[in-house]
Amino acid sequence: MARRLPPLNGLRAFEAAARHRSFTAAAAELNVTPAAVSHQVKGLEGFLGVPLFRRLHRGLVLTDAGLAYQPELSKAFDHLARAGQALPKGPPRGNLAVTTLPSFGHMWLAPRLPAFLDMYPDIDVTVYFEDHQVDFATTERDLGIRYGAGRYPDLFSVQLMTEEVFPVCSPTLLNGPRPLRTPRDLAHHTLIHDHAPGRLEPTLDWAPWLRDAGLDEAVYRRGPRFTDTAAIIHLTMAGHGVALGRSALVAEFLDAGRLVRPLAVSRPAVYAYYLVAPPPVAAEPKVAAFIDWITEVAETASGHA
Repeated sequence: MARRLPPLNGLRAFEAAARHRSFTAAAAELNVTPAAVSHQVKGLEGFLGVPLFRRLHRGLVLTDAGLAYQPELSKAFDHLARAGQALPKGPPRGNLAVTTLPSFGHMWLAPRLPAFLDMYPDIDVTVYFEDHQVDFATTERDLGIRYGAGRYPDLFSVQLMTEEVFPVCSPTLLNGPRPLRTPRDLAHHTLIHDHAPGRLEPTLDWAPWLRDAGLDEAVYRRGPRFTDTAAIIHLTMAGHGVALGRSALVAEFLDAGRLVRPLAVSRPAVYAYYLVAPPPVAAEPKVAAFIDWITEVAETASGHA
């Protein structure tokens, strides 16, 4: 049975206009006139039988249909671009610059990166450990790994993994002078706090955990604070207190027995890890190779966890 597909020019015009919320910006990207973009979008709306934009004096607003259509269409175009780059052209090569949060870079990416280097010896990787979101337009970064809510409207993005948050400690605390068996036992232990600037992930704050355990504010205020997750985990492994562990970052230490989960409590993190890149860059062979590799590794790691 023959497929009845929408007009390609209309799809391209709508997808670009939806990303930019502007016919003018879409026209500049597609190298056509704004009138041509508007005409192609109207043709697509006629084909689909639903309006995709509300055209207001102050700009474009996506309708409910447009909001539902645009993400899937963007993914389809990203997939087509990467499929074309995947055609046999020799092994990918060149310099690849990756920006990542220091915690993820130290504790997840770095131990796994040698496998990628073995697979692609002609790609020279530089990893920048940066605790802020870089501007791809003003830096020489090809792609980034971010921890957030997933709203990256002008970038290609793919979710790498979600995670759980739960208390972790050294095995030595389980049977010490103050055994850690129930949430209320936290009152007898030093709590190590994540104090990263701008931290918005609520599950990394001890306050809701302590409230659930019926512990008072004085307990919450106790304990050292660190802005670096790696420092928190190493201090915890040394037996100096209890921390909130993030499943993606502590899995290796749990498997090795250097950390344990003393309590049968866990919360799903609000944030997740995302790989992001400017759409044209994401289609480059060296970048596409890294995206394919890290998404597969992340899926395997999440399944293991």
